[in-house]
Amino acid sequence: MRSLRSYFLTSLLRLVFKRQKPSSVPIEKQRADFTKMMARSFKPQPDVSYEVSELGSVAGEWVRYGQHSGQRTLLYLHGGGYMLGCAEAYRDLTGRLAIAAAADLFVADYRLAPEHPFPAALEDALSCYRALINDGIAASNITIAGDSAGGGLTLATLVALREAGDPLPAAAVCLSPWSDLSFSGPTMASNSGADPMLTAGALGAMADAYAGTETSSQDRTDPRMSPYYADLDALPPILIQVGSDEILLDDARRVADKITTSAGEVSLEIWPGMPHVWQMFAALIPEGREAITAIGSYVQANTSPALPLPKTANQ
Repeated sequence: MRSLRSYFLTSLLRLVFKRQKPSSVPIEKQRADFTKMMARSFKPQPDVSYEVSELGSVAGEWVRYGQHSGQRTLLYLHGGGYMLGCAEAYRDLTGRLAIAAAADLFVADYRLAPEHPFPAALEDALSCYRALINDGIAASNITIAGDSAGGGLTLATLVALREAGDPLPAAAVCLSPWSDLSFSGPTMASNSGADPMLTAGALGAMADAYAGTETSSQDRTDPRMSPYYADLDALPPILIQVGSDEILLDDARRVADKITTSAGEVSLEIWPGMPHVWQMFAALIPEGREAITAIGSYVQANTSPALPLPKTANQ
């Protein structure tokens, strides 16, 4: 049963997001407003540290949970429609994920559109992952995760690594992934009234910016941009979480169907009534905390810890 807090949150999100007209706001202000909004829900977690750093020449931030540092590594690709978002904005979510997964987590500040259109974000994600491998971290110790655009980027990164012959990570996690920039999923229209946050118009502007002025709409079926159109065979186990009312529901559901058809391993969780990437609001709603706990369990079950877990007083 949904919590009362989640009903209040979705009503608030509808008031905020459905009234917005992003095209009339300068991109610098959109980015600042996004970070400010996310900072309001930031709740510092005990023993979690944040360190501005670089990985593979890509700026970002290491998030570490003290007592489990070094056991697992999670590469996180944030959302924001390829135009917004940064490591600082995601500190509440990434701190909670580091605890739940018992992992060191690197949030990549990959290059953003429109200044850096496709394939800049994909190139940066690949650079980060390959830097982890070059630093001696075993692929069996690594999970790639991301939300929204970052969820689609996670899938595109997995496909690119497989095609290049790189060692694949142990697992992946996609939160409300945006996997089809051509908008062919039926829920883009059928859930347009139910979704409290996203609109096809806003996503269309972001798709335009990411695709770049040289790319036609037909090219948005390029699997490197829209991984729904990729061959999804032979990928590592993937957990997908999505809300039932999202216009991106089919972006998640159809990817899961393709993976299942190809005999791959995928766990699809459709959460009733949840808004887009509700895990970001874990400080406000219990469903966010429950989803993060499930993610942590999935990561731990599918990765090999680099170090033995510390003994407790009962061991």
